[in-house]
Amino acid sequence: MLKINERSEAPIYEQIVQGMKELILKGALQPGDKLPSVREMSATLLVNPNTVAKAYQELERYGIIQTLRGKGTFVAETSAAPGMEKERLERLRHSFHQLLVEAGFLGIGPEQLQAWIDEFHKEIKE
Repeated sequence: MLKINERSEAPIYEQIVQGMKELILKGALQPGDKLPSVREMSATLLVNPNTVAKAYQELERYGIIQTLRGKGTFVAETSAAPGMEKERLERLRHSFHQLLVEAGFLGIGPEQLQAWIDEFHKEIKE
């Protein structure tokens, strides 16, 4: 299901968030699908339950998942919580700008960036 890279600079909870988003984009997780409990996920990934709880809270805050008391946690039917989409788009835009600045310093041109975008987009859709 999810893979955690212990050597990554990204915190584990962010890797879980990104992994869940990718699974939803790929269609491996559909709206309404039940997710493992925090304890189950932490046992599967061999990480602290608090780390999984933090990832789930982040995903819930963005309206990607929802927790129903006594029933569990599910992939949300809608992809964004009201009012959160604008904030998420602005953060994405800022991150993209930082990425382009870094790419420029590494000498990576628009052609290479476009090739990567196409490659990753195809990978996510498969």
